[in-house]
Amino acid sequence: MLVYERKLEFGWDGDNNLGFRLIQQILEGKKTATCAPLFGYQKEELTAVFASQGELVTVIDKEQRSWCNVRIVDVFQTSFGNPDPRLVSGEGNGDNAEQFRQDHQRDWESWLAAEGYSLTNETVLVAEVFELIEVAE
Repeated sequence: MLVYERKLEFGWDGDNNLGFRLIQQILEGKKTATCAPLFGYQKEELTAVFASQGELVTVIDKEQRSWCNVRIVDVFQTSFGNPDPRLVSGEGNGDNAEQFRQDHQRDWESWLAAEGYSLTNETVLVAEVFELIEVAE
């Protein structure tokens, strides 16, 4: 499996294995989207993310291990309070936006607190929709 320059990293120290669970959902075809708050991006990173539509990207874990390659199908901004249905369903929540908000509030709580942020309805999210292309051997 080729490893591409741009990577999607899932997980962080102290994430209670969330990153691994999310990668497993990608490998099973259940997770086809991801997001992060806009405030978490530097200008150059944001430019690269929006330019990545159509590109192949390598999914890695917090230890930098490569798991699979995905193709970025779409990149867009949406609000946390009214998330785009493409993001909600791609995160595995069907059409349940409330479940999406609860999951992210819980999963990001300690990370956001450490960074001095919190989620509000107005928080802008950068969403990436993708399709699984290749799994690492």
